[in-house]
Amino acid sequence: MTDPRADAIRAGYAPVARAYREQLQGELAGKPLDRAFLDAFAERCAGGPIADIGCGPGHVARYLADRGAHVEGVDLSPEMIDESRAANPGLAFQVGDMFALPPGLENLAGIVAFYAIVHTSTDALPFREFHRVLAPDGLAAIAFHAGHQTVHVDDLFGVATSLDFMFHDPDAVVAALVAAGFTLEARLDREPYPGVEHPSRRTYLLARK
Repeated sequence: MTDPRADAIRAGYAPVARAYREQLQGELAGKPLDRAFLDAFAERCAGGPIADIGCGPGHVARYLADRGAHVEGVDLSPEMIDESRAANPGLAFQVGDMFALPPGLENLAGIVAFYAIVHTSTDALPFREFHRVLAPDGLAAIAFHAGHQTVHVDDLFGVATSLDFMFHDPDAVVAALVAAGFTLEARLDREPYPGVEHPSRRTYLLARK
């Protein structure tokens, strides 16, 4: 049975995967608060297995792996997984849907989902699935664009595509995490880094199973 949501996302990323990797694989160098958040998350996971959900070109997985984390990337787009593997030899990546994660991704110490919920409405977030695959006391590290708008793009990094990017009210995302069985441990809100990223407010949440 086809999934229109997943089909639209796959179709949107197929033509832009290479340009996406070229533009974003080094973006963490210009984002000190993101790095600090990921450092704290990796330390809390204490070397246990981590899944990078919606991993894109794999730059977050690479950052965590370089700090000793045991991490595997998962993305809905086969083309993006191809780019992840090309850019990050030695790391594991697989195609998968965050609403039904692949077998083997269970008893995880952590899930990192940096902008993985950008194509999902606030009333249909995958946090129950995240909760299912985490070990007791496992952590979910979530980052997203804060707001209420949906931004449609027909061009991304100079390549034609069609994608909708959904912003989320931070309080609503926290409520969804709590409803899925999580306890919120930390929240960080920040303004955008000028010239480094899309000019939107960002929210980072750390939640424990």
